[in-house]
Order: sequence, then structure tokens, then C-alpha cells
Amino acid sequence: MVENSSFIIEMVHDWPKEQIVELYKSGGWWEEHYDPGGLDALIRGSFAFAIAMDASSGLAIGMGRAISDGVSDAWLQDIVVLDDYRNRGIGRAIIKKLLEFCQMKGLGWIGLVAEPGSKEFYEPLGFKTLPGEPMVYKKA
Repeated sequence: MVENSSFIIEMVHDWPKEQIVELYKSGGWWEEHYDPGGLDALIRGSFAFAIAMDASSGLAIGMGRAISDGVSDAWLQDIVVLDDYRNRGIGRAIIKKLLEFCQMKGLGWIGLVAEPGSKEFYEPLGFKTLPGEPMVYKKA
């Protein structure tokens, strides 16, 4: 657990769906037709799922997760902090917690796909731009 006077970060295996939906909405990643029922499987199916909580209310104010086979590498994704809580070090603390967890499990290659304009946020945390071009499958 990472503690700060205003927030706590814990690795979790479940969390109230409505709070997770709000975090995904804050990141711009939630579509109204998505089924919140799938969030339990999303959290449990993640290699690691970190929640940042407001220390006074216990409500989720940020999250991040790692996906991995647990052997060779991991990808960090869905890193988000609610707008009202940004610029307090919460996002960095979430990433550090996920990196620590992955490294403790023996994973040495940890990547992420950064949003445009966020390179300056990730570089001080040890991330470097890879050569090549990220690609995604789009069904024709």
C-alpha cells in the first residue's frame, strides 16, 4: 500500500463498478452501451489492478492496471486520475506501484502506449519511446 496524506494506493481484485465506470468516463474510454457487468472480469483478469483512493472518503480517484502472462513482459494501461485530483502525484504513484509489482514478479520488460502529448509525464518514470509504430487491428 502507498500512502500519502491525501491518497492511498492499493492493489485490488475487485472494486465497486460505479466507481470504475466514473474513472473510465474521466479518461474518455467509456461508451454508454458498455456493460458494467464486465468490469469484475476485467479487474480479476488483469495481472495487477491498482486503485488510488481518497484517504478521507475511501472513494476511487484513480486507477491503473497491468496486463501480462506473468512470465515475459507487461503492458500498463488504463492509467487515469479524476480531473479534480490531478497534478498531485497520484498518477505517478499508481505507475510506480504497478512497476514495483511487475518487477517484484520478475518482469523486466514493461511497456505502455502513451496518449499524444504525455511523453513528458512518462519519461521521468523511466519510459522511453520505442522505434517503430504502434499498430492496432481494425476489422475491415
